[in-house]
Amino acid sequence: MNVSSLQAAVLPPSAGWGWIVQGYALFRRQPLAMIFWSTVTSFLINLGAAIPILGQIVLVSLTPLLTFLTLCACRHLSQGQRMLPGMWLRPLQEAGATSAQLRLGLAYLGCTLLAALAAVVPFLSRLLTAMGTGDQPDYEALASVMTGPMIVFGGFYVLLSALFWHAPALMGWHRLPLRRALFYSMVACWRNKWAIVLYVASWAAAFYGLHQLLDGLVAMGVPTSLLIWLSLVLDILITALLYCSFYPIYATIFRNADA
Repeated sequence: MNVSSLQAAVLPPSAGWGWIVQGYALFRRQPLAMIFWSTVTSFLINLGAAIPILGQIVLVSLTPLLTFLTLCACRHLSQGQRMLPGMWLRPLQEAGATSAQLRLGLAYLGCTLLAALAAVVPFLSRLLTAMGTGDQPDYEALASVMTGPMIVFGGFYVLLSALFWHAPALMGWHRLPLRRALFYSMVACWRNKWAIVLYVASWAAAFYGLHQLLDGLVAMGVPTSLLIWLSLVLDILITALLYCSFYPIYATIFRNADA
């Protein structure tokens, strides 16, 4: 592929909502397949959270690979192909595909750890003071002190998200080297920052509305066991819709590229 022909389009802010609409259209083509994938990834996320430290490390490292598999599935749906069970891992059988995504995953893990370290170091003395020397730390003081590091890490994470957002597709489909994929991803996100802001805000509102609905049902006296199952089903459904909206972002921003 001629890399010089790979250009990131500049889209209006309304494209952020358009990506969600296009994602819904993809979901309707084969909803059971995307619900299956949402269930699989939810299981992996919960499994990673259940294993202290190592689980989170592996999960972060595999994020680009899982993202690439999601994009490949959505591309198949956009081309009218039916996602069969044996097709989910087929993209990793291409030469160099798995190693490229794993390299990207290690870079993502390293950058995330550096961002966490940079966010904690300025507040380290206050954190140590809040933890105290007794058997039980002052949890209220610790929660108050953690506000600063969380805000700083949030700022770093926005930058990391822009760097790595399009990198799985650029490395997996366009065979770009790691540094160039990160650069192209950053440029594409910067050119379409307002559309991305609307996109993120829309999904944040959807998840917030979901939890507000559940809180309302709790107030109405709906049984807790029923709410747990309802929350699980709705989370999987909304996550499947979220995954389907990933591909339209790539397809519209890099619409003139040969994937």
